[in-house]
Amino acid sequence: MNRYSRHIVLSEIGQTGQDKLLNAKVLVIGAGGLGCPILQYLTAAGVGQIGIVDFDTVALSNLQRQVLFGTSSLGLNKAEAAKARLTDLNNSIVITAYPIQLTYQNALSLFKQYDIIVDGTDNFETRYLINDAAIISNKPVVFGAIYKFEGQVSVFNYNNGPSYRCLFSNQQEHTQSGNCEDVGVLGILPGIIGCMQANEVLKIILEIGHILSGKLLIYNALQFKSSILKINKREEEINKVLEEQQDFESKQRPFACDTHANQISIIEALTKANIQFIDVRELNELPKIEGLSITSIPLSDLENNLNKIDLKKENLLFCQSGKRSKQAVIKLKALKIEQCYFIKEGISEIKIHLEKHLNHDR
Repeated sequence: MNRYSRHIVLSEIGQTGQDKLLNAKVLVIGAGGLGCPILQYLTAAGVGQIGIVDFDTVALSNLQRQVLFGTSSLGLNKAEAAKARLTDLNNSIVITAYPIQLTYQNALSLFKQYDIIVDGTDNFETRYLINDAAIISNKPVVFGAIYKFEGQVSVFNYNNGPSYRCLFSNQQEHTQSGNCEDVGVLGILPGIIGCMQANEVLKIILEIGHILSGKLLIYNALQFKSSILKINKREEEINKVLEEQQDFESKQRPFACDTHANQISIIEALTKANIQFIDVRELNELPKIEGLSITSIPLSDLENNLNKIDLKKENLLFCQSGKRSKQAVIKLKALKIEQCYFIKEGISEIKIHLEKHLNHDR
């Protein structure tokens, strides 16, 4: 009664509504910029069972916006670090951490355990995966997205409503769009959008208010303006997913490739001889690394600069976070360039280790 008293005194919620929250099961995909505020407020509200899916680890650059974490969380898995913080916030609910990557092979079994799926991811391929698994398992998806100073919120597959594919039908049109690690994001924006997503989750559970089903809310933080676009249901997109559900768990993610053998840490990289460092970030991105021979080949122009790659050396690619360099390795392997590896750490950690290495050599 004391913990949830501010809910219970609301006539629209009361004890009955609070009981609905305590009996609800919500799965949050991603414990990053969007996932942190979503998880924080769902936990505080008393949602009875919360699942957290995230295979990533906490990095220093995350702390600008991922407010569940602190310096003591650096290097820890995000799902597990979030669970530890949230358990301290509310130890009367069940929180389950899944320190794994969401795949076609595990999505359906995970989704079937929960009532509502919340999309806090930052890339299109995972959003399509979430959408299709939700259609097959008949679960609503609370969607959010952020880009620089703008955010979007919607609810898909709710009461037979439109899905994500009704808004964006063609995945290939979006696979090259940048995420916040590539283009930047205002730190407060995921907090705003994430809270809006949490609000939609609570409304669905409590069965109150107007749900953002069939609508896309667009919020601009610089101009403090919002607008709502209508999303028309496209039966052919939903039917296509249902027709292919028998083969769902055998699908591979776009750009699927076994790159584990082509991953290397910066510490391992510095022990190698006869290497070429390749920066696949855009030319205007900072910080730069001084005192070391580095070849700059932006991912966006990789195919046009293959002549810059020394095939007699082991090529070590890096970027802001490790994501673009991994994608670059996949492209190079497809072009039969095998002696290439992506450095799994981001630029901040790489810079620290390289500077230590250079100082030691001096």
